[in-house]
Amino acid sequence: MTATIGSPTSVSEARLYVAFELGKAEWTVACTSGFGVTPWLRTVRSGDLAAVQTVVAQARARLGLGAAAPVVSCYEAGRDGFWIHRALTGLGLQNVVVDSASIEVNRRARRTKTDRLDAEKLVFMLVRAWQGDRRVWRTVHVPEEAAEAARHVSRERTSLVAEQTRLRNQIGSWLATIGCEVSAAGRRAAGWWTAVRDWQGRPLPGSVQARIARATARLQLVAEQIAALDTVQQTATATAAAPEALTRLIQLKGVATTSAAVLLGEGLVWRHFRNRREVGALLGFAPAPYASGERQRDQGITRAGNRRLQAVGIQLAWNWIRWQPSSALTRWYQARFGAGRRARRIGIVAVARKLLIALWRYATTGVVPTGALLRPAV
Repeated sequence: MTATIGSPTSVSEARLYVAFELGKAEWTVACTSGFGVTPWLRTVRSGDLAAVQTVVAQARARLGLGAAAPVVSCYEAGRDGFWIHRALTGLGLQNVVVDSASIEVNRRARRTKTDRLDAEKLVFMLVRAWQGDRRVWRTVHVPEEAAEAARHVSRERTSLVAEQTRLRNQIGSWLATIGCEVSAAGRRAAGWWTAVRDWQGRPLPGSVQARIARATARLQLVAEQIAALDTVQQTATATAAAPEALTRLIQLKGVATTSAAVLLGEGLVWRHFRNRREVGALLGFAPAPYASGERQRDQGITRAGNRRLQAVGIQLAWNWIRWQPSSALTRWYQARFGAGRRARRIGIVAVARKLLIALWRYATTGVVPTGALLRPAV
C-alpha cells in the first residue's frame, strides 16, 4: 500500500499528530493537536506497541481530544524497515514513512541535535504535510509483505556477486605483491597456488599459499550460493503465468532473468507508478543545474535514485543497444550520440532512463517498445 498524506483538512479539526524518533533501545514519541500546541513528549521501550497505545490514549486526554479522535503518525525510514508501519496501521493509526534525505536541516556549521528536538521537528512537519504542504518532505512507498520478501533474492545475489569480485581482486593483489600474475583460467585448477612461482622463480611462501587457499574456499562457497539463487530465479521464471510482468520482460531480447528480477524486486510494478515522471524519479539520473544570478553551470546528474536500479539500468541500456538495433530507442541513441566514445558514455544514461520507462509500460500494460524484438515462444 502506498504511504501517502491524506487530503488537506481544516486546521481546527480535532486530530492527534504523532511522530516517532526511533532508537535501538528507546523510541521518543512526540504528540500534538496542531499548530501552536507545544508537543507532549514521552519515551517508550523500542518495539513496545502496548506502551505506544497507552501514550496515544494519554495524549488524546491531555490535549483535549475525544477518545475517538483520528491519529496520524510518521517516522523516518531506516534500519527498522516497514514492520513498524504495518504495526501502527494495525493499531488504527494512519501512518506514513518519511524519506530522511528529504527533510530540510539547519545549515549552520554546528547545530544542536537530540532525539527530543528531532521528534518535535518531525511532528510539526507532519502537521504541515497533513494540511497540504506537499514540499515539506517525501514519503516512502511501503511494499506489500510478499513483495518485500521477494526482493531479498535479487539483493542477496547482488551482494554475493560483489563479494565474489572482491575476493578475486584480493587474490590478484596478493599475487602482485610478490611479483607474479595468474590469469582467471590459471586459477581454475585445484590447488593452483602451489604451482605458482614468484619473481625469483621460487614457490609462494607458505603463509601466502594458506591465505589464498582460504580465500579460494570462500570463493567456491559464494559461487555455489550464486548458483543456488540463479536456480531460484529460473524456477520462478518457469512457473510464472504468461501475463505476469516477469514473463513479459524476459521475452524481450537483451533482458535477462537476473535483470528482470532486479527491476521487479525494486518496485517496477508494485510501486504502482502513475506516470513516467514517477518512474524516472525512482531511477534518478536527472540533471542538476546551478543558476544563481549571473552564475550558471551544469553540475552533471544527481546522485539521487535507487542505486540498484541505476546499476542494472546501465547494463540493460548497453544490452539494449546491442540486441535491439532496430528499436526506436537504439536508432535515437545512434543518431544523437553515435559519434565518439565520450558522447556514447553520456548518452547511455539517457537510454537507461528512457528504457526503464518503456519497460515499465511493457510490464504493466503489455505495450511493446517501438521496434523491439521478442524472443520466440518456447
